[in-house]
Amino acid sequence: MKLRALTALAVVALIGAGCGLNAPSETGTGRDEKPTDRDKAVKFAECVRQHGVGDFPDPNAKGDFEYGVSVSPAAWKQAIDACKELQPPGTLSAQRSPKQQSASLKFAQCIRENGVKDFPDPVNGEPLVDTRRIPSTDGEGGMTILNAAMHKCRALVADAAGSRP
Repeated sequence: MKLRALTALAVVALIGAGCGLNAPSETGTGRDEKPTDRDKAVKFAECVRQHGVGDFPDPNAKGDFEYGVSVSPAAWKQAIDACKELQPPGTLSAQRSPKQQSASLKFAQCIRENGVKDFPDPVNGEPLVDTRRIPSTDGEGGMTILNAAMHKCRALVADAAGSRP
């Protein structure tokens, strides 16, 4: 099964976009303007896609990335390393409030109960889902099992990401 098809099931790993590079960009107005945080995050997303994570999305209206990792840990690391210069500070880490961290622990438990026994408890300040910390995702069918579990546990993601009031 193609990994790209699995992404439709994965709606996790809210990756917050923060401030970024301070280099001015040329706009269509003929004057130099500093790019917005979202502009910087879009450049980062383009780079990640060009380096092997073809389904990595542009940031949402808040400048956050909503993404469930659909590639191997090695492919993810290669893409992130290649784009490090464009990576806005704060991306790939997400500080969670105590309430969000509690919800992220419930999410992790749900994932373990749904077949990913080596899914770790998320560390506050790190992504909710990090396949580099889940050895079983490297094995045959590992990503399929993870994505199925994430699909079953998706209702818990909004609380962990602070998306619900």
